[in-house]
Formats: sequence, structure tokens, C-alpha cells
Amino acid sequence: MPLVRSHYPFSAIVGCDAGEPDDLGLSLILTGISPQIGGVLVRGEKGTAKSTAARALAALLPPVDVHPADRFSTDPADPDDASPDGPFEPGGPLESRPVRLVELPVGATEDRVLGSLHLEQALSHGKVAYEPGLLARAHRGILYADEVNLLPDHLVDLLLDAAATGRVTVERDGFSMEHAARFLLIGTMNPEEGELRPQLLDRFGLTVEVAAPRDPAPRAEVVRRRMAYDADPAAFAARHRPSEEALAARIAAARSRLGEVRLPDAALHKIAEICAAFDVDGLRADIVTARTAVAHAAWAGRTTVTRDDIRRAARLALPHRRRRNPFDAPGLDEELLDRILGDDELPPDPPDGTTPPPPADGGPDGPDAGPGGDGPDGGGPTDGPGDGTGSGGSTHGPEGAADSDSTPQPGGTPALPDGAAPGTAGDEAPDGSRRTAPAAETTVKATAPYRPRLLTVRGTGEGADGRRSRALGARGRRIGADRPGHRGARGSLHLVETVRAAAARAGAARSGSVRAAGPLRLRPEDLRTSVREGREANLILFCVDASGSMAARKRMTQVKTAVLSLLLDAYRRRDKVGLITFRGQDAELALPPTHSVDIAAARLDGLPAGGRTPLAEGLLEAARVVARERRRDPRLRPLLVVVTDGRATGGKDAVARSLAAADQVASLGVSTVVVDSESGPLRLGLAAHLAARLHADHLPVREVSADALSTAVRERAA
Repeated sequence: MPLVRSHYPFSAIVGCDAGEPDDLGLSLILTGISPQIGGVLVRGEKGTAKSTAARALAALLPPVDVHPADRFSTDPADPDDASPDGPFEPGGPLESRPVRLVELPVGATEDRVLGSLHLEQALSHGKVAYEPGLLARAHRGILYADEVNLLPDHLVDLLLDAAATGRVTVERDGFSMEHAARFLLIGTMNPEEGELRPQLLDRFGLTVEVAAPRDPAPRAEVVRRRMAYDADPAAFAARHRPSEEALAARIAAARSRLGEVRLPDAALHKIAEICAAFDVDGLRADIVTARTAVAHAAWAGRTTVTRDDIRRAARLALPHRRRRNPFDAPGLDEELLDRILGDDELPPDPPDGTTPPPPADGGPDGPDAGPGGDGPDGGGPTDGPGDGTGSGGSTHGPEGAADSDSTPQPGGTPALPDGAAPGTAGDEAPDGSRRTAPAAETTVKATAPYRPRLLTVRGTGEGADGRRSRALGARGRRIGADRPGHRGARGSLHLVETVRAAAARAGAARSGSVRAAGPLRLRPEDLRTSVREGREANLILFCVDASGSMAARKRMTQVKTAVLSLLLDAYRRRDKVGLITFRGQDAELALPPTHSVDIAAARLDGLPAGGRTPLAEGLLEAARVVARERRRDPRLRPLLVVVTDGRATGGKDAVARSLAAADQVASLGVSTVVVDSESGPLRLGLAAHLAARLHADHLPVREVSADALSTAVRERAA
């Protein structure tokens, strides 16, 4: 079968060149054999051949037959796959063409994806004609989205609708159009740049985690092949053409064998048992696992699904469907999977065709077996944040370091200044002596996150589409029209306002009361675009106090839970997040601004508490980060969230330097919220004074929860 080379050869990728490819190569091959699986999501660090493998797959797939004049690539053998360019003559000539690889850019417009009015036909001939978009071109082919996690929400919505229905409906610009859009969706992403919306994540049939090898030998081989390809791409492709043709022939043979593969009832029950044991949502996981197991059997040359086919399918189809919230690490407990599968091969169907009853015990260890016997995956507490185990009170150091912020301790021990934790290095006693006890640090975990109240940036911005603060942009409700390029005028062309502007100009140019005859002529200065008000994403910069006073009364647990809840809210609203911590003598940018909320949650989970409170250093570091991010993207508006009890004990003249730092932050004009972590019967109210100095909103930590705020409002209204 002839091959059309357009990219680096698939069989030349290290890991995809063996008789049994790795997970990346196998997942792409299986979806090529059975497109009904639903596509592949490839997650991994940069420089791991994610895009290279995805682009190379198209050359391995069998060509498709189409009508020569059909722009929509409908299937001539499928009577239900009607083309808007049809009808075509039955039995007419057909042409065979390679499978298309259509790339979906992150910055694509909605018109380019769905299709739009053919301007040349409209302007030259006065005809309303439809110009197909990217989804039409991808029909019966591959739609590839690099950095799929960075796609704006309106493009994700279009993909979800097309993936769910297999069709695209366009109602705009005076015409109505509907056409088929069934494609193999391949997405690649770097998790460090942000996560994927759960709705789109579930639409990918398979997912693969890739990482660069740590063994020097395969790393050297990757570099060797890449340099050979860059030196002479044609010669490199010619050397790998035999292996490419052999791989393409094997995929074509597996496709033809797909309808002959039998899925025994015992195998189907085993798949259902596995999906139930891993507590996946819905039944899509069962369907995808079954289809993948059948495709793997066809790839292996078998006509019956075996235990090994199910195992390989489950490892690819289930990891991304087990996630309960955005902070749960993806993955699969392979020990549990092996226990459910057992050691014996699956029994065949009875020869009389009757359906055998399912196993009474649900398998070797039962459908709910787990490492701890408490649920499908053990049910025990995990190390990740937000696991809902309520383990926030546990520490790795002395528990309950201080029970009061300023009162004497039992036994006559005097209280430490500013509520610092006992044993903190460098603390002063009332007599001026230095404490020599080693520094005490505690590390606590957050409890289950809750729904926080909505924090927004003041005013109206023009940032990227999101779900937090008010903004003027290309999406949202229309509030007016203006000349293109003016503030907020970034929407589509507004025909009515354009005609009205042209009419007003023409009327002003005419003298007298008699109107001149003739058509209305448009000029460039008459063009008007819509001004729309929607929501934007923001930079949420957390500045968290991790000093000894925060460790007192286990307040760090409450603080971490509040910040974790706000991080979860930032994930849902597509915000960028950053994390600054201050303790001891300095502040640290623990996480530079990023879209990866998962990493921020992990850094927060391991954050220790102890030492003095360098509040000034924390505020100054926040000011530097805000100024730097504004230079990088002037449209990205920050929201600074300072989590502290307001005490300043780090260094000489700590209070005066903190006030000066607060004035510097206030001069930036950034929207700020001070989350007051002070608790206990005796409160100094220092965080409220800090909020006033910052021109910020003051929010007690107990009121971060939206439910707590609603309860307080109801109590006051009663």
C-alpha cells in the first residue's frame, strides 16, 4: 500500500519500532484500528515525542474513498452519511485519498472551526455559500489538538458537541447547515501548563502518560535518529519505509479482522467487574475497555479476547476516569487489576450459545476488593491534597505546639512573643536571652475542600476567556458596538450597526432635504464590531504565612483547607495561579505563576510551618511577581490573596517595614483580599489593619466557605 510521508516516520520513534510497541505507540495504533474507541490523550513533559507520534499516525492508516467533488469526505458506502455538496450520482466515479490530519490551533476562531460564510461568493456573486471549517475537513480523519489543555472554553464546547453527536450544526449569517463530523481525536498536553476540563477528558477513549527515559542508551538513540532525520529527511524516510509499510499492512489486516473477534461473556463480565472495582463514572469506561480489548486482540492476530487483551485495555482506558477531583493523581493500581483478572484464562462461551451466569463472588477477591479492603482501591487515606480523609490534624512534629496566642502556658511557662511556636530558633525570652532549642516545624495536611465564595477582580478587564471577573471580549452578552480596535470591540462584525453608521455618514454628506438615489456604499470607517461583556481568567497569587504563629492552634490545617478550596475554584475558572510563602527570615516563590493547579496543590500540601513572620518580605515578593507578570501580559489582571494573621516578627523594625511594604503593594492598584487566619478568644485584629493599609477586602478564614457565608446571612436576617 503506498504511503504518503508528511512527518517523522512512526516506526522510527524509539519505543514504537519494536514488535510490541510501548503504551504511546500501542494506544495510537489501537485507535487507528478501531476509531470507535474515541481517541487518545497523551500527557507528559515537553520533549517526549508526543506531537511527533500523533502526526506520524496518519501515514499508517488506510486511505478513504470519497466522491471527487465532495468537500466533506462523506462515505459513499454509507447512505446515512449525506454530504451538503450532494446528491451524487449513484455508482459514479470515486477517488481514494490519504487520511487527513487536521490540526486545531489553540488560537483558532469559532468561524474557522465550524465554518462560515464564503465571502468571495457573497461579495462577487451575491450568493450565500458555506465554507467548511476544520471539523468538516477532519471527518473520517484525524483531528489533532496540540496543547489541548490550553484550548479556550468556546472551542472545548464545540469539540464536546461534535464528539457527542458526530455532527456539526451551524446556524449563523443567514444560512443553516448540518454535516457529519466523525473523527479520531488526538490531544497532547503538558500537565505542568494546566489540566483538562473533566467533560473533555472523559471524551478521550484512552490516555497515556509519557516521560523521557532515564537510561542513557535509549536517550542516545533518540538523539542519533533525530539528527539523522534533520540531516537528510528523505534518506531517513527511505530507510524506514519497509518498516512503515509493514506496520501499515498490519494495521489494515487488524481492521479487516476486527469484525471477526469475539468478546466472550466471561470477558465482558470481567470488564464490568474491573470498572466497578475501580469506581469509574458511568458506563463509557466499560464500552471503551471492551472496544479496546477487541482491537488489541485483532492487533495480536487473535479472534477471541483474552485476559491479556483486557489487561492492556484497562491500563489505557481507565486511569483518567478514576479521578474524583482535579487534585487526585491519575493512575491505576495494577496489583488490584491483576487480582481481579486472576491467573486463569477466561472460559469460552458454551457451545449451545447460552449466556453463562456471572461468578457468584465477583472474582478472586470480589468486585470491591482492594489493598485495604475498604473500597475499590483500598479506601485508605492518600498523600494527595483534598482526599477528604479528615487527616488535617496529623503532624510530623509535636502535635498542638501552642494552645494560646498570648496567654501563659500551664506550669508558669511564659508565652512566646507574637504567638510564635515553642522551640522556634532565635526567639527571645522576656529577659532578653536567646532560646537555643532547635527550630520546630510542623507539616499538616488540608481536610476535604469545600465550595468557596467567589473572589473577583474589581472593574472590567480585557483578558482571556474565563469564568471569574467581568471583562470585555469576543464572547458574552452584547452590550453595544464600536469601531474595530476600540476598547472591547473584539467581537464579530455587527451588520446592523455597520449599515446604520454608513447611512448616518451618507445622510450627513447630502445637502438639502432631497435624498440622492442610489445604493448605500460601505466604507472602511463604517465597520462596527460587537462589544460583548463576559468573564475573564485572572492570575490568582497566593501569599501564605507559614510562620510559627500559624502553626499554633492547628490553624495551618484550616488555612491549607481554605487555600486548597480556592485552588480548586481557580481550576474550574481556568485561572493562572502562583504561590508565595514566607516564614523564618525570608519569602519564597514556591510556585511561579502557572496554569497547573495540581502542582500548586502539591506544593501547598508539603508546606511546613514554623519560625518567625517576615510579613514585609512576603508582601515585597508579591509586588515583584505582580509587576513581572504585568510586563509579560498587560491584559492579565492579578488577584492577590494574602493569608495571614497580620503579625510581623521577622527581623528588625518588622512592623514598620511591613507597613511600608503594604503601601508599596497598594500603590500597584492590584485587587487584594486578606484572609484573616487569627482564631481563639483573644484576637488582636492585626490582619484587619493590614487589609485597610492594602486597600483590600478583609475576609476571616471561616468565611471563605460559600456555605458559611450563606449561613451567616440567614442568621442575621432571622
